[in-house]
Amino acid sequence: MKIIIINGPNLNLLGTREKDIYGTQSFENYFEKLKELYPVADLESYQSNVEGEIINKLHGAGFSYDGIILNAGGYTHTSVAIADAVAAIKTPVIEVHISNVYAREEYRHVSLIAKNCRGVIAGFGMDSYRLAIESFFTHA
Repeated sequence: MKIIIINGPNLNLLGTREKDIYGTQSFENYFEKLKELYPVADLESYQSNVEGEIINKLHGAGFSYDGIILNAGGYTHTSVAIADAVAAIKTPVIEVHISNVYAREEYRHVSLIAKNCRGVIAGFGMDSYRLAIESFFTHA
């Protein structure tokens, strides 16, 4: 199973930014643990702070991968273009958030992307990514 994790803006700073919200572990370290947990999966990761690059990666993976895990960061609440890109591709997408967005600022309660995704996982810290991977294995 070929799965890509696409992380959006500021997620390159995981482990150093707002540790009370996002924890102290870098995504790179967590990703290595995911690869150990799922040796049968072909896992890839990609991160960009640029909206158009995220869209290009969705287009590139959206017809040849088995699953996409998307943490669009702040673009979740603002990007019609990313929502449209998710709607345009065939590969199922799981929207993921490390924090519980519903326990945060009001503007974070709205996702423009969610309606085009297979599901949404939020609030389980970095483990949200693992839960998304599990969903691809159990709901293929």
